[in-house]
Amino acid sequence: MSGHSHFKSIKYQKEITDKKRGQMFSKLSREISVAAREKGGDPQFNPKLRVALEKARSFNMPAETIEKAIQRGIGKLPGMKLEPVLFEAYGPGGIAIIIEGITDNKNRTLTEIKQILNQNNGKLAKEGSVKWMFDKKGCLVLDWKSQIEELKDKEKLELEAIESGAEDIYWHDNILDVYTKIENLEKVKKNLEEKGIKIESSSLDWVAKEEISVDEKTKEACQKLFEALDENEAVQEIYSNLRI
Repeated sequence: MSGHSHFKSIKYQKEITDKKRGQMFSKLSREISVAAREKGGDPQFNPKLRVALEKARSFNMPAETIEKAIQRGIGKLPGMKLEPVLFEAYGPGGIAIIIEGITDNKNRTLTEIKQILNQNNGKLAKEGSVKWMFDKKGCLVLDWKSQIEELKDKEKLELEAIESGAEDIYWHDNILDVYTKIENLEKVKKNLEEKGIKIESSSLDWVAKEEISVDEKTKEACQKLFEALDENEAVQEIYSNLRI
């Protein structure tokens, strides 16, 4: 996946364990709460919350859990004081990594992330030393297999995406990532839906300007690092410039 969105890739694994699903719901709740706290609990007027809600629904997160997360965010239910964090790092083979998180204790999370990186042949990078290798973009995920019959032609699906305003597209197996400028995400999403195209999820992603290739042994080491980071409760999303 271009940019390697680890969280998103979990959705397309054949089986998700109950433990993994519970971890995802916990992380999604945090994301919803922070978005609601920043700009209010109405997704119509809060694009960040709207994206978080769509992400939650794509993982079949219960409506009651979503509502509680919103209520915690706007202060109507008690909860931890959460803040977003972003870490830049290097991994095995020198790959560049951006780690997005939400935590109630920034210093503790920083220590934990450092430890995970050190244990997996990675290291924390100085602020700004990695981020310049990525662009922040809107991303819409289309599953080719779930489209209506007349759109089960990959070239036609690509063309429809481009005509709808896509800035770039990227295939991985039968999944098409449609990239947009951040400000055009909702417009492109609406254009695709009007064409009868089913959208699996929408998000704001860090997308690598250039990907790098590594040997299989290094790729396995990278995957081990991603999984270790994902196990940390504060880590929301992991992006890298690793070519999958």
